Amino acid sequence: MPFELPSLPYDRSALEPHMSAQTLDFHHGKHHQTYVNTINKLIEGTPMADMPLEEVVKAAWTDKNTAAFNNAAQVWNHNLFWVVMKPGGGGEPTGEIKDRITSAFGSVDDFKEQFKAAGVGQFGSGWAWLVLDNGDLKITKTPNGENPLISGQTALMGCDVWEHSYYLDYQNRRPDYLSAWLDNLVNWDAVNENLAKAS
Repeated sequence: MPFELPSLPYDRSALEPHMSAQTLDFHHGKHHQTYVNTINKLIEGTPMADMPLEEVVKAAWTDKNTAAFNNAAQVWNHNLFWVVMKPGGGGEPTGEIKDRITSAFGSVDDFKEQFKAAGVGQFGSGWAWLVLDNGDLKITKTPNGENPLISGQTALMGCDVWEHSYYLDYQNRRPDYLSAWLDNLVNWDAVNENLAKAS
């Protein structure tokens, strides 16, 4: 069964002014769609064609199938990215994730600074992540399409720091993009759901 581009869980203009409709047109409608189209072509007629997406990511990584990995991983990464944002999001987390963040990082503000530093510090294209690693919350960063799946970690949220994610709105100001993302876009309800599924 070929993979499909998931619909956005909000209108394309719903994240403005922090993420523009134009960015979503390119990022979701073109970049994400291209990853979906490409992985479907690459695995057609192979055993991977019958695997769930997560298994394709892991198998392609293990087999050093770079093209399949890059595209499958980017489909998976973006599927998570859209869900962990919402209009009017960001700010103070709630529920269990707030307690876990405070325990792991000292305070929500300290967490935000460390997460932002991970995203800013990722040289070139990549991702910043909040993950569960053997039950512990950690902040990680990965280059290109790499993600927590290949390290045996569970991604609770991920922020895309490829230039296509922010350049139309923020040009080269990646720190401003990350601040806006944390303060105005993170869907803490979705992050709590991901934590509950992983616990």
